Formats: sequence, C-alpha cells, structure tokens
Amino acid sequence: MTISLTVPVLEKRVVSPTPNVPKWTPPLEQDDLRHVLARITAWSPLDVQAIFDDLDTTIGNQPPPKAATPALVERLRSYLKRLSAIAVADPKFPPTDEMTVLIERGRPMQDARLPADHQQAVGMARRMAFVTSDLVEKLIEARYIKDVA
Repeated sequence: MTISLTVPVLEKRVVSPTPNVPKWTPPLEQDDLRHVLARITAWSPLDVQAIFDDLDTTIGNQPPPKAATPALVERLRSYLKRLSAIAVADPKFPPTDEMTVLIERGRPMQDARLPADHQQAVGMARRMAFVTSDLVEKLIEARYIKDVA
C-alpha cells in the first residue's frame, strides 16, 4: 500500500505599482532627518519625581548648600523651560490663563544670570522653584503630564 501526497504549488504573483499612486518621498532632506534622529536619541523623559525632589531641596526649611546651588538652579531652569514648552506645545489645547501667567513670570528667570552671592542665588532658586511648582501642578491638573505614581 502506497500513500501519495499532493502538495499544491503556489504561484508567484508580481504586484505591479499602481500608476495612480505617486512615489513616496521623505518629508525632510537627509541632513534634516539626521538632526531629528539626533534629537530623538538625546531626548530623556520628564522625571516629575526629580522635579519634586529639587523643589523640596530648594523650598525646604534649610537653604541648599552653597556648592550645590549652581547645579540646582540649572536644573530648575531646565524644568521651567521644559514645562513651559509642554504647556504651549499643542495648539489644539492652548495653555490656560493661569499657565500663561506662570510661563510669562518664569520667562525672565530662564535666561537670568546666577548671582555670585549665595543668598541672592538661593533667592533666585526659590523664586524659580515657586513658579516651577505652580506650573507643574497646573500641568498635572490639566493632564498635560502625569503625576508621580
């Protein structure tokens, strides 16, 4: 007794390009695409817990240590810039009036020079921290960003 199996033969089909569909072209030139790739790979997610930790350090009972103040101010400056950018990023959901006031209040601080005097630097850090704190809270309330889990 012999058993024979038949296997169906599949035909190769050649899909011809549709003449009505235009050829795809990239939205940007090669150098621009490289720039976008570099920006994406350098991107880091917003660490809301780190923001709150730095706000606690700045606004807490003790002033930040003299050696740590310049780096703290730079981090606060960075948070303020990123939060402001998040607030205005989507034209479909413009910032609230309260957010706009906070963004405008924080704008001069984003470029202000760090004072040489430690007490003045701490004062600048605290002003920046209060604006940052209010802005991050408004963004969380409006669900632009997520709160710390």
